[in-house]
Amino acid sequence: MLDALDSRLLTTMRAHPRIGLTELARLLGVARGTVQARVEKLTARGVITDFGPAIATEEIGYPILAFASLQIAQGRLTEAVHTLAEIPEILEVYGTSGQADLLCRVVAHSTPHLQEIIARILASPAVRRSDTTIALSTQIPYRVEPLLKAAVRPDTP
Repeated sequence: MLDALDSRLLTTMRAHPRIGLTELARLLGVARGTVQARVEKLTARGVITDFGPAIATEEIGYPILAFASLQIAQGRLTEAVHTLAEIPEILEVYGTSGQADLLCRVVAHSTPHLQEIIARILASPAVRRSDTTIALSTQIPYRVEPLLKAAVRPDTP
């Protein structure tokens, strides 16, 4: 859980990713040392995981976004994950419940390029089957701001 200041701090940092600690403190109406201590605490807790820029993959030549659900051969999860880690167009891989074992976020230059990536995935004996869905548009982009507001402890202002 977060307190109200942590929530405001994170929301402001998301809205202004290049903001300095002094300006952040001014916007929040608290001391710079308080902001620095809070940022360090949130980083140590693993709440803040990255200070790097968000990259628009479509702007660097990868306009196709797809999600590949993979069924993995029994006992070969580690092998499958190792294979997937070697493919640079695979941005993320999640273990899942249900019919698929893994869900991969994949980018590609084109649909033929996506087909090549899927073929490379399926070339691994660890992968039994894939089901791929191409994203046509982003309806709600990645966001955490509503969650930050919802995660505030009820006993904080």
